[in-house]
Amino acid sequence: MLNETDTAATPSIGNDPYHSWGNAAPKGGRAVLQRILKEGTKVPLFLGQTLVNSLRDVGYNDTISAVCEHVDNSLQWDASEVRIYFHEQKDKAQKSVDVMIVDNGSGMAPHVLQVATSFGGSMVYENRSSIGRYGVGMKAAALSMSPVMELYSWQDDRAFYRMILDVNEISNNRSNLIELPEPEFLAELPSSVTRIMSRPMVYPKNPNETQDLLAQSEDDVYARLGSHGTIVMMPDCDRLTYKSAKTLVDHAVKEMARVYRKHLEKGVAIYVNNRRLEAVDPTFWMLSARHAKVEGLEEKRSRLVQSWTRIEVPLAEGSPNKAPVSVRLYRLPIEEWGQLPKKVLKSDMGVYDDFQVSFMRADREVHAGPIAALNMRVHGDTKWMRLQIDFPAELDEAFGVAMNKQGVRPKKFVYDTIMQIIRDDVLAVKKSIAASRVAGDSDTPTSPASEAERRASATDALQGRQLPAPAPQTPEEETMLAENLRGLAAALKRDGETDEQAFERVQASTYLTQFKHDEYWPFYHADYQYGKVILTLNTAHPFYTKLYQPLVKLVAAASVDGMHDDESEGPVDCEANEVVVSLQLLLMSLARTQGQMTAGSEGDERRELFDTLRRQWSDNLRVQLQAN
Repeated sequence: MLNETDTAATPSIGNDPYHSWGNAAPKGGRAVLQRILKEGTKVPLFLGQTLVNSLRDVGYNDTISAVCEHVDNSLQWDASEVRIYFHEQKDKAQKSVDVMIVDNGSGMAPHVLQVATSFGGSMVYENRSSIGRYGVGMKAAALSMSPVMELYSWQDDRAFYRMILDVNEISNNRSNLIELPEPEFLAELPSSVTRIMSRPMVYPKNPNETQDLLAQSEDDVYARLGSHGTIVMMPDCDRLTYKSAKTLVDHAVKEMARVYRKHLEKGVAIYVNNRRLEAVDPTFWMLSARHAKVEGLEEKRSRLVQSWTRIEVPLAEGSPNKAPVSVRLYRLPIEEWGQLPKKVLKSDMGVYDDFQVSFMRADREVHAGPIAALNMRVHGDTKWMRLQIDFPAELDEAFGVAMNKQGVRPKKFVYDTIMQIIRDDVLAVKKSIAASRVAGDSDTPTSPASEAERRASATDALQGRQLPAPAPQTPEEETMLAENLRGLAAALKRDGETDEQAFERVQASTYLTQFKHDEYWPFYHADYQYGKVILTLNTAHPFYTKLYQPLVKLVAAASVDGMHDDESEGPVDCEANEVVVSLQLLLMSLARTQGQMTAGSEGDERRELFDTLRRQWSDNLRVQLQAN
């Protein structure tokens, strides 16, 4: 209970000292609550002034997810063309962004438009045959971006009806019951709306890319809009994930091209800032998707390994009522695509994106990512396989679909039901991918930091004689060392690593291994730079092809044979693995010894001696290994 001091310091409402509102609270809501507490008037089920403000924080993952709510509505009402605009404008030093969605769907009659503007007002409430269900998403999504939503709809040429939802206006309303006004008839749209549809956007600003405008002038807009459609306008947005149109457009193109790929495949035209989207298919099955257009790509699609068209999943745990779920398992052609440049795989095709499992509801993706419960974790092998799970809206509760369609959270019994059917096939595909990676392991090994590197680094402090290590004394020397290590990391960067990942690996390890293919080089080379022992193995020497590589393949093959479908993902321990690690440690100890003995004043003379020894040893070993 508050003491007298607390009560005096806290503004109260009515005669109730236990309630206090913040300074930014809606004034109209404060007045209504005061009247209710003082006069005992009827209490509404919803206090509109505060509810509308609260719904601004309904919890969309980001701006693009909120915009998708409006695209969902457009598709639900049979739109064949949807245009999304992120309209950026600068006023002196300030920059603002308007968000607008235009569609050619069936449009709404005035009384339907009025109902659609209300929270919970829906013409398809709890109808699970389509995308929407509750009649809340459009308003909540709009207000999550801007305090104002302008809604225009028409079912005849130049017969526009407008509704405006203004949070500030509602917040100041002092009525117990907030009623929506009648829709306003307009023969023409505001110029702020038509201007967006008839002028190029600030972004994309590419001289080689012509923006595909809806109309070439404001006068032409009306003919292009036709006799039916809907516009949702959020002016001067104050709650966007990103402040610039460029970043918003780039993220929208990337996300929506994947989320609505099925609709794009059917011919629906979706534009973002006058750029038409191309479908992006994380399963790599659709021949109309962007990846299939990569120049020089001979194998254009993944392989459908198995398709389960009816996996009966209970509506609730233990329920006799069930609904069918469709699951498709794909294997990417690692044998063909694995030979492509990493840039093509990563940037042009998106093979390395973590979209192992795609959940589809009503032909709309609601989630994509790794799912441990389906044995599809983030792993080098699962990058080359995909699952697509299509489920009906009857299973929304079982799959944990929220009102705003922000991902899925399937119950355990859902995963158990699906895994019981698909487990063996998923494991078989994993094994085949692992086997292909072993078979394709050629002259440029691309493994992460090896167990030998880890062990050698961990035990280096136990060595009897320590290596001379750099010890920067000033900030300038520290900066210079960091720059040198970054340069070393760039030289030792492995396939699939970012620059920062390579730097972190080099910085953290005392021992580093790299591979080089040179017919005239010795079978190994040892360097000591910036406190790092660097061992280089020559993949062109018989030592590598006849001893080292066969052992590595033996370990990988043993890992594939021992692969299981429980929580463990790493390679299976075996004696062959210890042999490879021991061989690497042997070479690293040799490299370390040479690093010790070439340090100091006598280093140059000893380095020349070691170079001679290495060359002659390599030549002798080459002759012996190649002899019949």
